[in-house]
Amino acid sequence: MRAAVVEQYKKPLVVENVPDPVDDAGGVIVDVKACGVCRSDWHGWRGEWPGFTGGDLPHTFGHEFVGVVSDAGKSVTQFKPGDRVIIPFTLGCGHCWFCRTGHSNVCPDITMPGFTYDGGFAEYVHVPNADSNVVPLPDAVSFQEAAGMGCRFMTAYHGVVEVGKVHPGDWLVVYGAGGVGLSATQIASGAGANVIAVDIADDKLDLARKVGAVETINSSTTEPIEAVRDITGGGADMSVDALGIPTTLRNAVGSLRRRGTHVQIGMTPEGEGGEVALTINDLITNEIDYRGSFGMPTVEFRYLLDQVSTGKLHPGDLVTRAIGLSDVNEALDNMTTYKTVGTSVVTDFTH
Repeated sequence: MRAAVVEQYKKPLVVENVPDPVDDAGGVIVDVKACGVCRSDWHGWRGEWPGFTGGDLPHTFGHEFVGVVSDAGKSVTQFKPGDRVIIPFTLGCGHCWFCRTGHSNVCPDITMPGFTYDGGFAEYVHVPNADSNVVPLPDAVSFQEAAGMGCRFMTAYHGVVEVGKVHPGDWLVVYGAGGVGLSATQIASGAGANVIAVDIADDKLDLARKVGAVETINSSTTEPIEAVRDITGGGADMSVDALGIPTTLRNAVGSLRRRGTHVQIGMTPEGEGGEVALTINDLITNEIDYRGSFGMPTVEFRYLLDQVSTGKLHPGDLVTRAIGLSDVNEALDNMTTYKTVGTSVVTDFTH
């Protein structure tokens, strides 16, 4: 099969023929029809997350993939060849306490396609523990749109709705108008929140308005914390850092009113590069609620997919480019310089 392979960190991916994945009794093989290119892939490509990948190269990234089951192991009861499926990027073991209580995204034995093993920048991917991990994809949702909801949209949905518990009328400030930030903007707006999007690029802020932001702030020309306080009359009810760098994290927390809630979705590099200083006394005296959010458990997918199927949410609006495997290099390079607008999705695996 063809795959876009990282042979050296920070160097162009090589599109080449690699061995097909091997199935097991409890897994399925997915014929990949579309795969999003995410900033998490960028972190991996730059070698910033060796704890996820084990640091071993060559490696195939790609964790936002959807497709059709091409083969099912003998123990699989819920899926068969020909089924349309979407795959969470966090795959639980299926039998631990966290998986059994609906929190597969924090399973201690989690596996992640594209990170802990080769992923969706390829024609085929193996998915283990299929009955507990694979999710049926409704016919009403196209493969391209489903790949667009991949990591970023599902992650934003879990963070905003389940972890953040956003309410209609809340003021929510989202720092970063990339894939996760735009997704959070659309989802929160759909839930009735008043969303303020913050970024350094006007084209991204324009798209944020199109998907639901009621206010936008260009933080390269305007001090964002004071601007948020002016707009909201004292501070946001909830903030999301969708980027994961010290500036956006601190600004997001600093934009909150007293007793506000911060949801951290953007991930930082491993090691010292991921350590961000916060003034703890401010968190304490203002009773700030700081929450982490990672991926989305399998059990929540039906709520998200039902909203997409019925047209209440539109992740396809965030897909701005359909590309081929070799174009992943350009998408990753653009992330380095923050030139991406919306989501790029691989739909052509022939070049």
